[in-house]
Amino acid sequence: MKFSLSTLAAAAATLALAGCATTAPGTAEINLVALNDLHGHLEADKFTYAGVGEKAPRTVMAGGIDTLAGALQAWRKEDRELLLVGAGDMIGASPALSAMWADEPTLGALDLLGLTVTSVGNHEFDQGRVELLRQQKGGCASPRPDKACRFDGSYAGAKFTYLAANVIDASTRKPLLPAYRILESKGVKIAFIGAVLQDTAEVVSAAGIAGLQFGDEADAVNRLLPELRKEGVGVFVVLLHQGGRTASEFDKQYCDDLEGELVPVVKKLDPAIRLVISGHSHKGYLCKVGDKLVTQAQMGGHMLSRIKLVVDRQTNRLVDVSARNVVMTQGAYPADPRAEAYLAKVRQRGSAELAKPVARIAVPVVPRESNSRDEWALGNLVADATLFSGRPYGAQIAFMNTGGLRASLETGAGNVVSKSQALAVLPFGNTLTVMNLTGAQIRALLEQQWVGDKVESRGLLQVSEGFSYRYDLRKPAGQRVLEVTLDGVPLDDNASYRVAANNFIAEGGDAFPMFAKGTNRAETGVRDIDSLTAYLVRREQDRKPAGLAAAQPRIRRVQ
Repeated sequence: MKFSLSTLAAAAATLALAGCATTAPGTAEINLVALNDLHGHLEADKFTYAGVGEKAPRTVMAGGIDTLAGALQAWRKEDRELLLVGAGDMIGASPALSAMWADEPTLGALDLLGLTVTSVGNHEFDQGRVELLRQQKGGCASPRPDKACRFDGSYAGAKFTYLAANVIDASTRKPLLPAYRILESKGVKIAFIGAVLQDTAEVVSAAGIAGLQFGDEADAVNRLLPELRKEGVGVFVVLLHQGGRTASEFDKQYCDDLEGELVPVVKKLDPAIRLVISGHSHKGYLCKVGDKLVTQAQMGGHMLSRIKLVVDRQTNRLVDVSARNVVMTQGAYPADPRAEAYLAKVRQRGSAELAKPVARIAVPVVPRESNSRDEWALGNLVADATLFSGRPYGAQIAFMNTGGLRASLETGAGNVVSKSQALAVLPFGNTLTVMNLTGAQIRALLEQQWVGDKVESRGLLQVSEGFSYRYDLRKPAGQRVLEVTLDGVPLDDNASYRVAANNFIAEGGDAFPMFAKGTNRAETGVRDIDSLTAYLVRREQDRKPAGLAAAQPRIRRVQ
């Protein structure tokens, strides 16, 4: 009999944290599985990683609700009282298969997986408090009537519980959602306390969260402990949607170099809290901060964290906690028929939905590339769409990287674009970020296009309508950009401008570190594909179908 490396790895992880391991007299062994930042990824996709001792990274198909369900099915055979918990961003910034139906397919999938509780993440607030409460409680009254209750005709709400100890309604002074939930396993009460990053208001649309206050994460958690102790709870687990960074491998036990916004929050937590399950930064890690274990399982369902708590029954106290991150390699676990059937249902309905028309454009195809290599018709179009969606956040200028444009925008009969044709252009599911950059920083950003001569492989940044500049390659590096204007007015080096871009380059990707220096950042939660389709629809409604070449070039090379 032959076994794949992924199967052997899964078996090793199972043995290491099996519920049937020997338990010391007078103690109870509690098994948790943690998931974070699923972001509506119902299907498996490519995941590249390297663990401890691996010299070269490997790429596998990982994740997907069928894979997660198979793993959980296997682990529950070892421990029927295993608890599945989450650390936020289960939905939002999701692929089309989930986003087209207001993420209701993902919420249903999480119920199928047996999720019990999760903290909210910032992306749970992408569509505002009204939509978040609907997704928890059910109903069809939604700010997205074109998406809500379109998957199954109705929506009953999530069976799991969203937690948010630090989110308060300013008018009532009451929590928007429960701060905690007490669950029981092996006769032991465990309090799961949820919190989201205090800076949530800075990364979501202000209109949707008007009247909400996001307090200090650690303070909100700590003040609950006396109340929980009165309930007979002695074991506390924090589900915190805030993240950190480490150079250590995802499976290193246990790193001591965790850094970032998460660390000071963990240090402030009450000493009785020994376990923090984190999210937000999309990193896989198992780290120690003081005597606290801090975990995160990457994103998109690529990993699950298996966590074991050992509790002294007499004192009702946690005496040991350990964890392991397990890559969810497709095919590593026996299939779960229910999950496979559910995914097939979503795909079937999705196929019909993706064939639907979006809008009519002016030409049969908007080409991905052009002879000039500098300015692409498709680049202009997507940059304009980015600016369109960034306007509510104050955007004045938008940029698009050519590497993010994967195919020309093609059409069907009558120059009508379908959902699938639009998705072919922007398949990555990036979201849009709006930030402040000074005029001097924008000039420096444009100069970064030629650092290391990478422009030959990646092309120039595509820019939105109204923004233009000239460049001269005969000039020395750092002095090539000339005559930068916005709506015909020269850019003021000392003035601040609102700039929109996809989150990949907004974080400094594609070797554009200047983007990462942007201030007053708004993580809009708007997916680039939704931005594009909304823009195409608006142009058709305005009887100015997209796709016609601009009268004046936006990027001009001095010959």
